Amino acid sequence: MIRAVTALMLMPTVASAAEQAGQQFSFLASFLQMMAALALVIGLILVTWHFSGKLLRGLPVGHQLRSKHIRIIETRYLGPKKSLLLIEVGGEYLLLANGDTGLSLIKEISMFEDIEVLEEEPVAGGFLSLLNRMRQNQ
Repeated sequence: MIRAVTALMLMPTVASAAEQAGQQFSFLASFLQMMAALALVIGLILVTWHFSGKLLRGLPVGHQLRSKHIRIIETRYLGPKKSLLLIEVGGEYLLLANGDTGLSLIKEISMFEDIEVLEEEPVAGGFLSLLNRMRQNQ
């Protein structure tokens, strides 16, 4: 395969030598060189993606680096620089308001089971969901 790509990339050099010898410029040779360069770039991107995925799988991320005592359960954005945070600290649930002035405690929730949890349907489209499906199929 490498020989074929090298041969395709050298075709314009042959066409240039032929042009200097008095022959006509070859559009086909330039097109083939462009396609070979594109295939080479796409191949390098795929090889880099493949090996970076293998390399990053071995790193400790996610649950191993998370704190055992403080968790952010949910974040709801209300506007620019304004949000509600539901966090768990040592088994207690706190509802906090985050705004321009900083964090403020709204309510301490004693029982998490008292809160009605509504499941939202995920958005079907999107590049992130497509990328996640591609990684799961590997």
